[in-house]
Amino acid sequence: MNSIISSIDPIAFRLGPLEVAWYGIIIVTGMFAAVWLSMKESGRRGIEEDFIVDMAFWIIPAGIIGARLYYVLFELQTYLADPIRIFYFWEGGLAIYGGLILGFITLYWYANKRNVPLWLLVDILAPHVMLAQAIGRWGNFINQEAHGTEVTRQFLERLQLPDFIINQMNIDGSYYHPTFLYESVWNLIGFAILMTLRAKTKLFRRGEVFFSYLIWYGFGRFFIEGLRTDSLYIGGGLRGSQVLSLVLFVVGIGLIIYRRLYVYPTPPYYTVGIEPEKIFEEKRRKYEKSKK
Repeated sequence: MNSIISSIDPIAFRLGPLEVAWYGIIIVTGMFAAVWLSMKESGRRGIEEDFIVDMAFWIIPAGIIGARLYYVLFELQTYLADPIRIFYFWEGGLAIYGGLILGFITLYWYANKRNVPLWLLVDILAPHVMLAQAIGRWGNFINQEAHGTEVTRQFLERLQLPDFIINQMNIDGSYYHPTFLYESVWNLIGFAILMTLRAKTKLFRRGEVFFSYLIWYGFGRFFIEGLRTDSLYIGGGLRGSQVLSLVLFVVGIGLIIYRRLYVYPTPPYYTVGIEPEKIFEEKRRKYEKSKK
């Protein structure tokens, strides 16, 4: 049985000369799940579901481009030697932090363009993005990438992992930490926690679901990144993702404290959705009408 499942073909199927990779299918599956769940949640919070679909046409390409550019910039010399490989997304090489950065910038622009509250919008998206990340990590599993340092098979067996994972972690005769799995499980737990707590009526204020995502993901990624063998480094030999994870963790905590103590008026609770904007707009219309 082990010989049958010891190596997973990264190509899911072929249509003539066209090869469709598992990596792409898994990434698209995660994106679809995030968009669909965000559509349903946006409707509950007073934002039209179609807005999420329209936004996805901007955010998803921006996220992919940002993730690829981030990775390419850290491996610039390699890609300058063979520039066409910059477009080989199916080989892997998507850095999630690059996707989050450019995706957030695009989201900021689009939310202002459509006059939708930014912090409410990112609160809607954050848990679902975490789910998409959890799903997407299995693309790394198929490609046998984003793994950790070398371990023994006995170590992996002690983790009670199924054979198909253990065997796929056998790369060129050595076994490695399945860091893809660590991060996937960490994100799934974070997704479940945020989805549960987000539904409580007087817990999260607007923006705090997103900040909690930054805290949870940053904390877990900091430690998981320390196990990886393919980290992207910045000056001084520091792992770029660890530095950014620490920054996001601190920023997330700091913004929650700052907005709770010093922002006036206090941001509304997440569960009221877009109702405060509707009330304000109604008062504005009545005021303008009374002046005529």
